[in-house]
Amino acid sequence: MSTLRAGLLLAAMTGVFLAAGYLIGAEQGMAIAFVMALGMNAFAYWNSDKMVLSMYGAKQVDAASAPRFYAIIQRLAERAHLPMPKVYVIDNPQPNAFATGRNPENAAVAATTGLLDLLNEREIAGVMGHELAHVRHRDTLIMTITATLAGAIGMLANFAFFFGGRGNDRERPLGGLSSVLVMILAPLAAMLVQMAISRTREYGADEGGAEISGDPEALASALEKLEQGARAVPNREAEANPATAHLFIVNPLHGIGADNLFATHPSTANRIQRLRAMAGQSRRDEHIPPREEDTLPPQSSGPWSPKPRNTRGSVPQAGHR
Repeated sequence: MSTLRAGLLLAAMTGVFLAAGYLIGAEQGMAIAFVMALGMNAFAYWNSDKMVLSMYGAKQVDAASAPRFYAIIQRLAERAHLPMPKVYVIDNPQPNAFATGRNPENAAVAATTGLLDLLNEREIAGVMGHELAHVRHRDTLIMTITATLAGAIGMLANFAFFFGGRGNDRERPLGGLSSVLVMILAPLAAMLVQMAISRTREYGADEGGAEISGDPEALASALEKLEQGARAVPNREAEANPATAHLFIVNPLHGIGADNLFATHPSTANRIQRLRAMAGQSRRDEHIPPREEDTLPPQSSGPWSPKPRNTRGSVPQAGHR
């Protein structure tokens, strides 16, 4: 049902794009917007993952360059019965992570250096389990195409602002008011649809990530730290490209924290509450505490290797590496 809902929301995003084209240029504008939508969806299907990774300066790592982090992903992928995704690290002090790719066979997961410095192994496994749940649910394609369309709608709004008043108002459905509506309402509608898609998928990925990692309490603890870290440390690339904000596990943008109509993510407090309820139910079912062997054994350190015993990592300060 959630997949059907996400598909309907994606269709709504395409509809907003076509409506904006119609308001700017009537039938001809809508036809041009339709062709653009087809082209951008096709381009996003094949290239959106590369675009997002490049946008954030992500560097691919392997078992030699980041042994601890890579081993966590490898173990989780096996538990989730997924192909091993490509693994990336982003040199950014804000603790955060995302997944991308058109399908599980072409998936990639990325984490920032801020996240790897802040969290312990259990928490990193919880976060990356969440990202692999997005891959398993095929959310990554929907969310990256949504980001592409949202950016395109913003481009149409800019076009309406700079050039909307230069055409023949009588040829447009609402005359000169069309450009104003596109400038104001189209980006707002796109934002609401984009947020609805993100919020629909995040709760499911939390549940799936807890299942994959086997440790809902660790994911809850990680979300607490990530929320604090994201508020304290700015992410310049995300601020410059807000259409990609919904890809991250926590909102990378400043100023939005409540679970309201304009939030890019569900309330972190609500997500944590759900995960801790899952953890409590799991302990009641098993009648045993979390097993020590569920954590990874120590491995040799390497670049971007998480700290194995930093169980109470402090939030990094802005600009600190």
